[in-house]
Amino acid sequence: MRAMVANGEVDHLVPERVWTETARALSESRSERFFETLRDCGALARIFPELDRLFGVPQPPVHHPEIDTGIHTLMALAQAARLGADMVTRFAVLVHDLGKGTTPPEEWPHHHGHEQRSADLVQSFCQRLRIPHLYRELAVATARYHTHCHRALELRPQTLLKTLLGLDALRKPQRFEQFLLACEADARGRLGLENRDYPQADLLRQVHQAAAAVQARPLVQQGLSGLALAEALRRERLAAVTEARRAFETCQRNA
Repeated sequence: MRAMVANGEVDHLVPERVWTETARALSESRSERFFETLRDCGALARIFPELDRLFGVPQPPVHHPEIDTGIHTLMALAQAARLGADMVTRFAVLVHDLGKGTTPPEEWPHHHGHEQRSADLVQSFCQRLRIPHLYRELAVATARYHTHCHRALELRPQTLLKTLLGLDALRKPQRFEQFLLACEADARGRLGLENRDYPQADLLRQVHQAAAAVQARPLVQQGLSGLALAEALRRERLAAVTEARRAFETCQRNA
């Protein structure tokens, strides 16, 4: 394998071949071993330079005791397998932090704005390797919104609703569940924190259920349409999310 890298053979692998092998690796119980091996032989930098750049990039130890972003990524991938995530979700976990590889060193260990940078890099990553749209869609959403999920307990109802709409969670509840699982794997993929609870996902499930229960039909029957209908729907969903958040907090205090 090292010889293939040294003589340039790896540089000529076609995207379809790369994705086929990667998809196979993501289906295995120890998916992270595939990427560890590629890095050991020098192929990761050639095939997946966006991932290779993460190694050696520090993160704040208070949030990431493992510190290294590349190590965290593979730890999160291992947690995704442990949690029973499907291949689409595992891919989202693999690429959720790509933007941290482009943070200027003078800003380390902080990575302000890495979410949007990650989403942009995921788009180009998927385009280059011709990765199926189903994978790309979840991966971009996870890259862009995973820190919103981690901070869910701190977010105001307006921001919670905005996050649900940004994720298109009301129209795509199955993808929303995949997103929550990817975020849980990310949160658990940290040294010493592998078994901690993740109540953020429970809160987002509850506010999602509340918002989804608000339907447009009764408002249409009242004669609303266009912008008036959209605003009334937003107000009712916001009220539902606010109540669901309050109920969740009450339950947490009484637990």
